[in-house]
Amino acid sequence: MTASTLHLVAIGSSADGFRALGTIVKCLPAGFPAAVVIVQHRSPRDRGYLAQLLRAQTGLEVRDAIDGEPIRRGVVYIAPPDRHLLVQDGRLRLSDAAAVNFSRPSVDVLFDSVAKVYGKQAIGIILSGGGTDGAAGLQAIRSSGGRTIVQDPHEAKVGGMPSAALDRDGIDLVLKLDEIGPVVARLISAE
Repeated sequence: MTASTLHLVAIGSSADGFRALGTIVKCLPAGFPAAVVIVQHRSPRDRGYLAQLLRAQTGLEVRDAIDGEPIRRGVVYIAPPDRHLLVQDGRLRLSDAAAVNFSRPSVDVLFDSVAKVYGKQAIGIILSGGGTDGAAGLQAIRSSGGRTIVQDPHEAKVGGMPSAALDRDGIDLVLKLDEIGPVVARLISAE
């Protein structure tokens, strides 16, 4: 499957991200015809329980990303702690490059790669979190023809990342958390 025929949903989150991600993935139907890639800011010492927690919320396959792994529809891939996650030539890539926006993994690193590879086949989503990580990358997705969604910063537990994304302008949708999953499912199924 090539990037041009596969839709990709890229999600970035930080503070309160575990809850927010669970709210979204539980709304994605079995047989979801897109891949999902996630960067959640977390400690480098995190034992990687996020995949296990999200598996309990969805019927989709949820797994920690492995370098070089082919990207498949209906699978949720999570950046491991302390590694950047990128997409390249239909595969996942992990990097030990320096932190970006004080973060590794960085949402901007993921989103920039998604914009270059998937363009209009991408949906980028920013959820609750502090700082500005993801704002520039979300603009890159938008500029490449992809769709962009931001969690309403007034509803987010920590509104820094959503507010920074909105300050960049050009966001397609600002939604409450419980609206994001159903909207993503509709957008992908309408393609």
